[in-house]
Amino acid sequence: MARLDGKVIFIENVVPGDVVDIRLSKNKKDWAEGYPIQFKSYSKERVAPFCQHFGVCGGCQWQMLPYQKQLQYKQQQVIDNLTRIGKIKLPELLPIAGAVEDKFYRNKLEYTFSNKEFTAVKPDRSLQSWRNGDVRSQNNDVTQNKNSLPTEAGGTSIQLENPKVTRVLGFHAKGFFDKVVNIEKCWLQPEPNNHIRNAIREYAWNKNLSFYDYREHKGFLRNLQIRVCTTGEVMVNVIFGEDKQTERKELLEFIRQNFSEVTTLLYTINLKKNDSLTDLDPQIYFGKGHVIERLEHLQFKIGPKSFFQTNTKQAERLYQITREFADLDGSQILYDLYCGTGSIGIFCSNGAKKIIGVDAVEEAINDAKQNALLNNIGHAQFFSGDVIDICNDDFFSEHGKADIIITDPPRAGMHEKLIRKILEIEAPTVVYVSCNPATQARDLSLLDQKYEVTKLQPVDMFPHTHHIENVVQLKRK
Repeated sequence: MARLDGKVIFIENVVPGDVVDIRLSKNKKDWAEGYPIQFKSYSKERVAPFCQHFGVCGGCQWQMLPYQKQLQYKQQQVIDNLTRIGKIKLPELLPIAGAVEDKFYRNKLEYTFSNKEFTAVKPDRSLQSWRNGDVRSQNNDVTQNKNSLPTEAGGTSIQLENPKVTRVLGFHAKGFFDKVVNIEKCWLQPEPNNHIRNAIREYAWNKNLSFYDYREHKGFLRNLQIRVCTTGEVMVNVIFGEDKQTERKELLEFIRQNFSEVTTLLYTINLKKNDSLTDLDPQIYFGKGHVIERLEHLQFKIGPKSFFQTNTKQAERLYQITREFADLDGSQILYDLYCGTGSIGIFCSNGAKKIIGVDAVEEAINDAKQNALLNNIGHAQFFSGDVIDICNDDFFSEHGKADIIITDPPRAGMHEKLIRKILEIEAPTVVYVSCNPATQARDLSLLDQKYEVTKLQPVDMFPHTHHIENVVQLKRK
């Protein structure tokens, strides 16, 4: 942030201490947004990004900051949101739970095949164009890239144009639905992630297989999902945009023969115009069709469409803090709202008399029931449907009044009707797990009618990004 004549200016791709010339992209009466076009001097806080794709890929936006400095800013982000939006009395914030491993921490990644590559202009040919934000995509149209910095602005590796490359496998470029950054090495997921992705791309190139065109909605290879578990199990799901049986079988057999680490190999045929798999049926080519992940002593069955926290080790820490905040003593009935696959409720099951989980996604509830069986937990029940509709007086009469409520809503936060329901239930303890402190702060201000915040602790699930989770304990006044 910068200030000029009373106006607040939000600037992308800079860190505190940078001195820059900026170009405004939005200009309102009291605020503006901009991006740097030239660096005069660089902050002492900067470090060289470790990824060759930094600034072009659009992911891991904070690599130019030391990790400990990232944690400081994330903790401050939580404080700012809760105080400025929530405007309620808060206890002292517990220290942020940083990640032990800030690289190769994700258990799941999804890549995109594309016939259009997103690359940057060669710096020796047009450094000024780079500074001005010009980038050139594979089909030679010039667009504005406000997400990349020149090499002298913190170690960004500038991708070079290669007109011969028309089939790429990587991540969607930020702001472009049809262009993909060709990823050689990703630092987010452990091996065999990079080996598998690069081998499949090379195989497809040699076999002249078509990559997906997101404008024309055609092409054989569409997406690639890889899940690598801490248990050593590996799941690969190849998503095809066309149903070609011979080519499909040859590719899948290539993966099976060359990667013994893969314990489950699936494929999905997606002929729709969107990438969602929720309404599709992945088919098993090899293996049991799922993988097993572990949190503490508990096992969790994860299928190709299952939701599971993508940072396993930090998920364990997040759930430990949630369990601590729940103050379980073995006698309480715990309601797990937005329970997903039941991971939080199951994680807390040893300390609860009864677990009741509710989620709107029927597939997630089916996974939750299977996970309860997998761990021999007989005192957990899971129900599919909208939390607002299910949690009525008859439901509580049948299953018991809540002693503890754990809620883990999506980024949009809780529905106001659910907040009113929680106020009506008056459970002695509520634990609110949030991936968006801004909407959490809004909800806490509404819960302030009957609850006070007694504990706060942020948890960093996504190093080198601005995302932060926050766990709040509330006690009935």
